[in-house]
Amino acid sequence: MASKIGKILVVDDNQGIRRALEILLPLHFAEVKTIPSPSTLVSTLEQYRPDVVLLDMNFYTNINTGNEGLYWAGEIKKMVPEVEVVLFTAYADIALAVEGMKRGAFDFIVKPWDNDKLIEVLTAARDKARKALKRDTHSSFDQKSDSPMFWGTSPAMKNIGKTLDKIAPTDATVLITGENGTGKDVLAREIHAHSLRSEKPMVAVDAGAITETLFESELFGHVKGAFTDAHADHMGKFEQADGGTLFLDEIGNIPLHLQAKLLRAIQNRSVVRVGGSEAIPVNIRLICATNMDLDSLVCEGRFREDLYYRINTVHIALPPLRERKEDIIPLAQLFLERFARKYHRPLTGISDDAAEALKEYRWSGNIRELQNCIEKAVILSDGTTLTEKDVQLERSDKPAGTTIRAVSESEEERLIRDAMERTGGNISAAAKILGVSRPTLYAKLKKYGL
Repeated sequence: MASKIGKILVVDDNQGIRRALEILLPLHFAEVKTIPSPSTLVSTLEQYRPDVVLLDMNFYTNINTGNEGLYWAGEIKKMVPEVEVVLFTAYADIALAVEGMKRGAFDFIVKPWDNDKLIEVLTAARDKARKALKRDTHSSFDQKSDSPMFWGTSPAMKNIGKTLDKIAPTDATVLITGENGTGKDVLAREIHAHSLRSEKPMVAVDAGAITETLFESELFGHVKGAFTDAHADHMGKFEQADGGTLFLDEIGNIPLHLQAKLLRAIQNRSVVRVGGSEAIPVNIRLICATNMDLDSLVCEGRFREDLYYRINTVHIALPPLRERKEDIIPLAQLFLERFARKYHRPLTGISDDAAEALKEYRWSGNIRELQNCIEKAVILSDGTTLTEKDVQLERSDKPAGTTIRAVSESEEERLIRDAMERTGGNISAAAKILGVSRPTLYAKLKKYGL
């Protein structure tokens, strides 16, 4: 009999489950330790150093996390990223377990469990953890590095590919527009990768997510003592991108009064740190992206015309997925293969009924929504072929790609109300349905008093 290897830590508040696992797991692994709650998890991780943590999803503690399993899975991956986490869940919590896998958990086991399945999953998790230790680094799924641009066969994407070939070697400023989830950030990385600056950094900034009070500090940096908590000099994103590419995503969400400061830095190719007086030159290639209609914003006085022309040397409009239907199945197959590898699933293909459902769906969230759909389907599938049941798409008579663009205010309010009701008030999900960013939806909700 082969020698047993691997250290398993079980965290579960059910004494009967702990006792059962204390009998079963030592038959297959060198060391097994059980604890009843996460209260001692940190110290146990430091002292015991397991390969795998089998983590219950729910405990009775006072930690206000919304869901303790997700919280502690995230904490484990932060503290010891090389340790693999397998979630232990009741059938009703499968959706949460799927979310946990997206956050870094290796797999999940449903209670009551099948012994063979449990041992199979823990063994695979142990093997992955020990391989990671041998490489002296943890193995993770890096979506950015593993997501090159998928060009497909649609005429629109072929034309964009030709444009990229022409502009990538130049330093021309590029504005990328398109609905949420169309791959604007991926195209920006593709431009950088084919540029003469590819050996230098590409610094990405979600401009719409920066608070107004931190805008200048984040982009231009600050000097020590410039404000409370400025304990040291800070290099802003412009300086960090020196010699490379600065990617400003969601640029349409920058407030008007801050646009002038951004314009000045772009024009002068220099920045002044907050609290400083020295102009620091920066050599950057600028790429911007937005899902908003900047022409309309300029006409409404909500976006500076001079800034618009400064960032719009070359304009690339990414088409929504509903306008490139011939690319849906090849994209789905690409995601299937990627997530099958990640989650150790034996899936190889997509059934005809699933393919038909995928092609008919409206994909308001575009490629990002398709990717999330396939990831969830791969996790939940039990077969070797993805079926229509696995992809779980609801057929709808609603016109494809209905968003709140180019509609009357009354229709816009109705669409927003509908999206919020369908998502149970989830801002991110509603924004995805409507094809707008979260900040834009927040503004619309405030506008209509919703």
